[in-house]
Amino acid sequence: AMFFTNSIEALSEDVKASLCVLSCFGSSAETAFIKTLERLLQKTLLNNLDAAVEEGLLDMKDGRYHFSHDRIQEAAYNMIAILDQGRFHFSYGMALAPLVAREEDGSILLAAVNQLNLAGPEAVQEKSQNVVVANLNLQAGKKSMEMSDFVAAYSFFDNGISFLRKKHWEEHYELSLELFDLAAK
Repeated sequence: AMFFTNSIEALSEDVKASLCVLSCFGSSAETAFIKTLERLLQKTLLNNLDAAVEEGLLDMKDGRYHFSHDRIQEAAYNMIAILDQGRFHFSYGMALAPLVAREEDGSILLAAVNQLNLAGPEAVQEKSQNVVVANLNLQAGKKSMEMSDFVAAYSFFDNGISFLRKKHWEEHYELSLELFDLAAK
């Protein structure tokens, strides 16, 4: 792992930052998704990821950027300070959240919610965000049920519950009831 960390450290700051962003989304991501992130985050990602391809740290295959080895993804992710990881995941999830209503297949929804859940409730900065994230988890859970992925659905409902604040039964009764009801199924 140290070899990969040193290889990444030798890159420009922009390329390192782009690898860190990609590492937050797993081992690979589609080019179209990276373009969306680029626009939302107002960061240059594609050119930097292409530079990482030239260095052999990423592979480009079938319109997807793949880390060449899982240890490279791990090294890139570990370059993010532990205290910043949650903040980054949360900001990526919240940046993707407004696109959820406009998509058809649920891929942005699931990507956004996964980022928010990786951040956890402690990453929430404003009280209103708790309800937004709980609602997104509800939507992701329902989408997972449509795809017959009941384990993922339960996880989304459970995460949605964890984002609810005290007094959620009084302030957000319908949301609370639906999350608890669906989690129990």
